[in-house]
Amino acid sequence: MIFRETPLKGAFVLDLERREDDRGFFARTFCQREFQAHGLRPVVAQANIASNIAGGTMRGMHFQYPPAAESKLVSCIRGALYDVIVDLRPESPTFLQHFGIELNAENRTALYVPERFAHGYQTLCDNTDAIYLMGDFYTPGVEGGLRYDDPALDIGWPLPVTVISEKDRNLPLYAACEDELKRRMNIALQPA
Repeated sequence: MIFRETPLKGAFVLDLERREDDRGFFARTFCQREFQAHGLRPVVAQANIASNIAGGTMRGMHFQYPPAAESKLVSCIRGALYDVIVDLRPESPTFLQHFGIELNAENRTALYVPERFAHGYQTLCDNTDAIYLMGDFYTPGVEGGLRYDDPALDIGWPLPVTVISEKDRNLPLYAACEDELKRRMNIALQPA
């Protein structure tokens, strides 16, 4: 695997290191040792798939609060999507900054999303499927989210939104939850 760090410390784009022959290619998509060598959390607690029917579908911006904050390894196995992460670590110099990248079935690129980051994506074409390897279990009651069109995040999505869940449409703006988000995402304030 080829690890490229994004401008948001701890978040990486992963490209395949292909071993090609007449049959096609073989490549690792996850290796605990390589993740550890890059300071990443090499745990997979569960694997999820999201299938999207229409281009322009929006999912996000989702996260879980500590102590159940999730890391994610996201890839697109069919179609194409624009994947975005937002740094929600109050102590980080890149707090509230975002990074976006196209993931698609042809480039086979993956995005490693650290804990305490919001994550979301928009499909760029019909029939797009994403796979998520999750570093922690989904924990009801500690999930959170911010609106995809929040002016505080200033994300430029490539397409008009065609499909979005009612839940995602009604996520709060950062201004409405700033104090709670900073308090709950501050690991120095978390119980030992």
